[in-house]
Amino acid sequence: MAERFKALVLKTSEGKPSVGSNPTLSATVDRAGSLHMAINVLLVDDHELVRAGIQQLLRQSEDINVIGCANSGEDAIDQVQRLLPDVVLMDINMPGIGGIEASRKIVQKHPTVRIIALTVHTEGPFPQQLLNAGALGYISKSCNVADLIKAIRAVHSGKRYVSNDVATEIMWAGQNIDNSPFNLLSLRELQIVEMTLDGRSIQEMADLLKISSKTVNTYRYRVQEKVGVKNDVELTRLAIKYRLIQDS
Repeated sequence: MAERFKALVLKTSEGKPSVGSNPTLSATVDRAGSLHMAINVLLVDDHELVRAGIQQLLRQSEDINVIGCANSGEDAIDQVQRLLPDVVLMDINMPGIGGIEASRKIVQKHPTVRIIALTVHTEGPFPQQLLNAGALGYISKSCNVADLIKAIRAVHSGKRYVSNDVATEIMWAGQNIDNSPFNLLSLRELQIVEMTLDGRSIQEMADLLKISSKTVNTYRYRVQEKVGVKNDVELTRLAIKYRLIQDS
């Protein structure tokens, strides 16, 4: 049976594609000569150098195959539809709808696709919100290669994987030990905060989230009321205080 499967996958005659020519079908042969189906991974990050670096690092693993890259949440949704990867490595802060909303939409439409958040945000409401959106994993960009590969394999097998530093932050956030007002926000409210901090206009937010400008203003009012600020300047200061963004 194994030999028949190997021949089927590798056969290129009579116009039939090989594994390498089909991004949704890939396999690797280990040092012992055994054939294994590879884990197809989509990288999502708005920085080209980050994508290139991660792709290079993942080449150390024989059973992981990077089949594509995306530079925004919208691009990620399109690429998942086209490539149907096994695992998506998803950044959070990107142009457009961002990683949280993109993860939610991907999981909703493609429930078999596993998502791992790979981000600099290990604090605040982001970890729990991403996991609530359907991600199975959450790791920091400061992790080592072995942890990244371990996370991909674990999530591909259907298990959750959260790095130790993130797990600690989730535990404290759940008890609201740091008293961060941002932990009180819903997913949509947090998206509004992200876009506000990115300098998006009301209309841009409405277009990206496919809601009306009036609804955006309603969410903005709710956010200000929940976190106790009166304008965007105060919101930015509060975001810096609770490490939602970096102080430049």
